[in-house]
Amino acid sequence: MAPFTRSQALQYESLRTSFVKPHMQPFNENLLTALDRADTVETAFGALLAAAQELGFENCAYGLQLRVPISNPKVLTLNNYPSVWQLRYQEAGYMATDPSVRHGLLSRAPVVWDDALFASTKEFWSEAREQGLRVGWAQSSLDGFGVGGMMTLSRSSELLTPMELREKESDMRWLVQAAHMSLSRLMKSKFVVQPEAPLTPREIEVLKWSADGKTAAEIGDILNISVPTANFHIKNVIHKLKAANKTAAVVQALMSGLLG
Repeated sequence: MAPFTRSQALQYESLRTSFVKPHMQPFNENLLTALDRADTVETAFGALLAAAQELGFENCAYGLQLRVPISNPKVLTLNNYPSVWQLRYQEAGYMATDPSVRHGLLSRAPVVWDDALFASTKEFWSEAREQGLRVGWAQSSLDGFGVGGMMTLSRSSELLTPMELREKESDMRWLVQAAHMSLSRLMKSKFVVQPEAPLTPREIEVLKWSADGKTAAEIGDILNISVPTANFHIKNVIHKLKAANKTAAVVQALMSGLLG
């Protein structure tokens, strides 16, 4: 993630101070207000980082795995880690071996960083600690469209005690869901392909039946239209979505939320 500009830094400071307890507003209410006003990824992440720091963490990271392309889903990441570590993590391909990430792919339960978790990746764990990433907590999430996200909260010192977890984990888990709702909405809109021209109601209807495995002849019978007309609508959809064929068009429309 690129460093904040002066304008973004001032905006972040305003967000950070809004979470200070003397305001006597509920933690969740402050965050929801900030996220509702956020219209960019940077603004939303700034609000989440401010909330994470209010909970006692220095760093916040969020990763989103899109469902497209199917063969190699795109992963988008945001964090305020040291730039040296961001570069090293990317160049070494650590996402593929990071035990915290692997845990998140298999379970929605939170995980706390410890030596046991990183026992099989000691070099990775040593490098992370050298960059000040010594204490951490992470949890993944999955929305109704099958889009997965993961949030990590970390700091350079002060172990995460059972008492602190009891006091803060409900807010931490809530933060994960708030992050996924806000950032997935903003991030997906940038990377999920939308048609240049909107699909017509009839095109959507034909595509829905295609998604259910119906042939052009069967769709024609269902919608009381001719086979050539059904094929005409399918060809229009393929053209609008710039898809290779009907199957690709169906998948792309589903992933983009075009089929409701």
